[in-house]
Amino acid sequence: MIIIDLPWPPSSNTYYRRNGSRYFISTKGQNYRNSIAWFCHKHRGAFGATERLKLSILAYPPDKRKRDLDNLFKSVLDSLQYANVFVDDSQIDELSIRRMPEFQGYILITLKKIK
Repeated sequence: MIIIDLPWPPSSNTYYRRNGSRYFISTKGQNYRNSIAWFCHKHRGAFGATERLKLSILAYPPDKRKRDLDNLFKSVLDSLQYANVFVDDSQIDELSIRRMPEFQGYILITLKKIK
């Protein structure tokens, strides 16, 4: 099991951009993804390609604005995959998120193998 404290991610609405029929990661998304790779450097290769995973997020929003928590999943999962914490986000069989009341602007990830 690993626990990772990460900065608040951009929503999937700003993580990705579209140019015609082509989708790509925005500059903001690339910057976040690169920062996650730095935060997770000691967890590289923590889980092999055949392992099934459970990922839980405790979300501490940065302010009191209304937010759709489901928008966090895509950018966080893609960034953790980019950081090579796991091979592919299709390995995740259990996924949960919980909004926390404190307004501090970070997320706490718990990632573990399913036996």
